Amino acid sequence: YLQGRTLTFIRENCPAGDMERRVFAQVLLPKPAREREGESTVTLRSHGVRWDNTCLAVLQLPDDIPHDLIIGQDWSGGDPWEELYSRARPGLRERIATARQASPRPARPDSFAVFLEPDAAGPNRLLYAKADCAPAEYETPVTLHIYPDNLADLPFYLWLGGFENRDFLLPDYGGRPGGECLAQVLLPDYPIREIRTGQSGRWSEVIYFPVDLDQLRADYAALSAVEPASRDYFDLYWRDGQLTYIRESCTAADTAANFFLHIVPVDVADLPADRRDAGFANLDFTFSRYGGSFDGKCLATVSLPDYPIKEMRTGQYVPGQGDLWAAVIAAP
Repeated sequence: YLQGRTLTFIRENCPAGDMERRVFAQVLLPKPAREREGESTVTLRSHGVRWDNTCLAVLQLPDDIPHDLIIGQDWSGGDPWEELYSRARPGLRERIATARQASPRPARPDSFAVFLEPDAAGPNRLLYAKADCAPAEYETPVTLHIYPDNLADLPFYLWLGGFENRDFLLPDYGGRPGGECLAQVLLPDYPIREIRTGQSGRWSEVIYFPVDLDQLRADYAALSAVEPASRDYFDLYWRDGQLTYIRESCTAADTAANFFLHIVPVDVADLPADRRDAGFANLDFTFSRYGGSFDGKCLATVSLPDYPIKEMRTGQYVPGQGDLWAAVIAAP
């Protein structure tokens, strides 16, 4: 925790050896150099205490720091952890207070408040906060599933699930000072459509990222003069490694049902081992994850695998009731 020039380290369930590890501070020069200089190290024991398995140390930083700082700790047997502390960035408590004011959604008494903190200078962050937070809540694992705008931003083996799993423990990303749980988690730098997070049996939260309507309009304009690969309930455009769904006159009911997308490769050996018997890759999806509505129209774009494709079968379905419509697109 950084307040002014006072830097406080807190670690619960802290092994005695942690107080012997050395912490370091390095000045980070401004861009474009982004080099480090002026490293100094101290042990936590020389600036703190350990009681009831809790480590606490307080360091006073100099008043003449010209730029940002890298604060970290040597970690024997592995890489040290590091955190960037910016003179221009308020402390974690202040940032969560700001996020609370910006979000109209109050947290339930038994749940965490989760806020998205955009950062134009670097990766966005998720902030987690809960007052009167019991140790059991602090120690319960947190699920964090990140759904990208573009499946191609994920490793291929994650395409079937459609999300990146970043489950974590709160103690790894925050603290519990004064009985209030606080944590911050960096998000990946690829465009995100949706985040699902929570604690099993306790609470869950879904955060939707706004659709870029200008981008949807630009995509539509680029395809408006192109002949679709198939005309059905949705017009289907297959080009540049993507499959785009467009419906000219579209309502919420038109996109409510799930979409199926089965991709048949030229060579089944290109499929993951668990899909080779089926003979196709399954990229089923919901419309809100890959598209949006604008000017009475609907458009969604799904990125395709980079192996040669023989054909694609797609449409919409209702579980237990069957297909609403279906189309087969053969490779040209």
